[in-house]
Amino acid sequence: MATIKHLSSKNSDLGAAERYLIFQHDESNNNPVLDEYGHLIPREDYRIDTVLCGDEDFAIACMKTNLAYNKNLSRGDIKTHHYIISFDPRDAEDNGLTMDRAHELGLEFCKTHFPGHQALVATHPDGHNKSGNIHVHIVINSLRIEHVPMMPYMDKACDTLPGMKHRCTAAALRYLRAEVMEMCQREGLYQIDLLNGSKNRITEREYWAQKQGQKKLDEENVELIANGEEPKQTKFETDKAILRKQIRAALKKSKTLDEFFDSLLEDYGIAVKESRGRFSYLTPERTKPITSRKLGDDFSKEAILAALEQNTPRILPSVSQRPVISVTPIAKPEIEKLIDLEAKRAEGKGEGYIHWGKTFNLKTMAKTLIYLQENGLTDLDALDAALAEAHEKVNAGRANIKAIEQTLKEKKELQRQVLNAHAGKDLHAEYLKLPKKKQEKFYEENRPALMLYDAAMRYFKENGVKTIPTVKRIQDEIEDLTSAKNAGYTEYRESQKREKELQTVKVNIETILRQQEPEIGQERKAHEQEI
Repeated sequence: MATIKHLSSKNSDLGAAERYLIFQHDESNNNPVLDEYGHLIPREDYRIDTVLCGDEDFAIACMKTNLAYNKNLSRGDIKTHHYIISFDPRDAEDNGLTMDRAHELGLEFCKTHFPGHQALVATHPDGHNKSGNIHVHIVINSLRIEHVPMMPYMDKACDTLPGMKHRCTAAALRYLRAEVMEMCQREGLYQIDLLNGSKNRITEREYWAQKQGQKKLDEENVELIANGEEPKQTKFETDKAILRKQIRAALKKSKTLDEFFDSLLEDYGIAVKESRGRFSYLTPERTKPITSRKLGDDFSKEAILAALEQNTPRILPSVSQRPVISVTPIAKPEIEKLIDLEAKRAEGKGEGYIHWGKTFNLKTMAKTLIYLQENGLTDLDALDAALAEAHEKVNAGRANIKAIEQTLKEKKELQRQVLNAHAGKDLHAEYLKLPKKKQEKFYEENRPALMLYDAAMRYFKENGVKTIPTVKRIQDEIEDLTSAKNAGYTEYRESQKREKELQTVKVNIETILRQQEPEIGQERKAHEQEI
């Protein structure tokens, strides 16, 4: 799944960002990695481009802009904003995502959503966790150098003007998350819902605390093993990770809110506080409580109450009354097509390959039969019916996605027109107040904004929009549609997988039946000769 992360920097050394993107760094402390001569070591593979910097590099272009507007010169000013879009590691193999394509997407995203900003866009093939996730860094100068159209995440008219600074608000981040989801859906890449929170919310600080704690623990364990001692702990857990486990353990055995509070307090010494309808958890070693928002959505008041409601009707029988059930889990094998050994032999494959192919076919036949049994497909008619049903689900999923996409397209067009109407509203009101002799000159001086305003009014009239909705309301609707589209894509992929699986099974069954026909015919012929 693709994610987007934001960092802001007050570093006056604007060249530091470019050095980080080009040269190798120790990700645990961000220090550059040096060779034996003390020189910086370039990264093995990367792509890098600048936006609105002309022939100059990013640092010099930004410094000139800052001096021209007399901004970003104080120590406490935010000089740059750093956005990182990380793609799912599976996208490279499953969906054909390449470094070049990811870089193109990053450049497109930067120009579309950060217009008027000088930027540095770099793409790397892997993250510091070595998971193989291609990711794009977008570093923008916080100062805008061009007049830009009103963006959905902007809430002030001055946000569009040159010389003003980029503001990464909560609304801006939600908008950018929705756009990342939309981009991945458009490109057919893996994606999760970035708009509806996460069960366990791991912050950047907690992530690095876990990494550094694990590294330190591993080093200590190496010393213990060298001294002939057995390590007591092999996995490091942060305070928040331990707190999550303790809350879940207390929740599991509680049926009411009071029982939950008492269990946490008695078992772990954790006090629960409620403020403005939100829970926070105070552990014995802390003076300041940890809010549920920092732990994840599973620990909010709403989630706790919902879990307790599920626990209430659950009355477990005594041990003597419980039936003893022995379940042997069956692995879910991937079904592959049987190999046509005669065709392979005709291609010139040797006896070694043929021997391997026979073994492979026997295993695949077994997997196919197990699949039929597990799914209750007792005959070819049932298999055909299941395949037809899967095909219908694929078509229905595709139609659902197209319908959502069309609605999403219409909402985005409405959003664009509303933004244009808001941008030109004051100018149009001023234009109407002027005497007719001055109106023509005023219109010519402000032609772009007034033309867009007039076009927006025509759009509203042609589409029957009597009450112009707020930008926030439209953005909320767009986010809901994006989440629905993401869920639809997930269901569609599952339906496609199911259909492909059933098609493979059907081909295998037909192949097995064809192979049995000559044997049956030979047996019948031999029987007739005996008679």
